[in-house]
Parts: sequence; C-alpha cells; structure tokens
Amino acid sequence: MNQSSIINRKSSIPKGFTLIELMIVVVILGLLATMVMPKILSKPDQARRTKAMVDIRSIQSALALFKTDTGRFPTTAEGLQALVTNPGLKGYDGDGYLEKVPTDPWGNRYIYISPGLHSKDYDLKSLGKDGENGGADKDADIESWNLDG
Repeated sequence: MNQSSIINRKSSIPKGFTLIELMIVVVILGLLATMVMPKILSKPDQARRTKAMVDIRSIQSALALFKTDTGRFPTTAEGLQALVTNPGLKGYDGDGYLEKVPTDPWGNRYIYISPGLHSKDYDLKSLGKDGENGGADKDADIESWNLDG
C-alpha cells in the first residue's frame, strides 16, 4: 500500500457532525425544554419544601451517627453546630458529621430542640416559606416528627 492511498482513505473518513445533524439535536433539546421547564418552574415552592425534607433527613442521619459515637444527642444549647465541631465529647468523630450547619431553602436556620416536645429525643423543623411558626399550605412548617417513614 503506497502513501497516496493512505492519504485518500483518511480524507474519506467523516470529520464530525454536519450542520443538519446539529440543528436536529438543537430542535430536539428545545422541544424537551419547552415540555419540561414549565413543570419545573411552576413548582418552586414544592421544590423548596422537598429540599427541606431532604435536609431534615440528612440532619437526622448525622444526629444518629453523633448518638452512636457519643452516646447521646446534642443538647439544645450545643445545637446543630455540634454536628460540625466537637463540643468536647469523648468518642466524637474527629471530622464531624456535617460539613457545615445547613440553612433551610428560604435561608433560615433549622430549629433543633433536645429533648424534643413532640418526640423523646429531639425536634427538628423548618419554619417554611413564611419563617413563622405554624402556617398552612406553602407556609406550613416542615417538621421531623411529621415526615412520612
């Protein structure tokens, strides 16, 4: 096989996508975006409430690990900060249980009380969209003792 036949073979290999192929992909992505985006954008409050529930579950997991290592839950005075930095307890995991104390999706602190008023170990809640106790619908509090499961 000589060098000119190798060059001819290389030049016949496709070099990428054609303009038509790229336009088809863009149109398909545009159609998908027009169907999906309104569903996502019309429910920001529901997304925030779901995020708060996920955060509470994550904090509950960290609290369970804290109790496993130290033999108790953090006190109300120690708060959720005890999951980030050691309040001086023996058995505490040196790296902490959370990277930082999270805030709820509305930028407020989660409320932590131990022992709890609604459960024997602790109560953990977000005040929801309105940032006040109680509320209904979109303003309702998200409470650890009322989460399913």
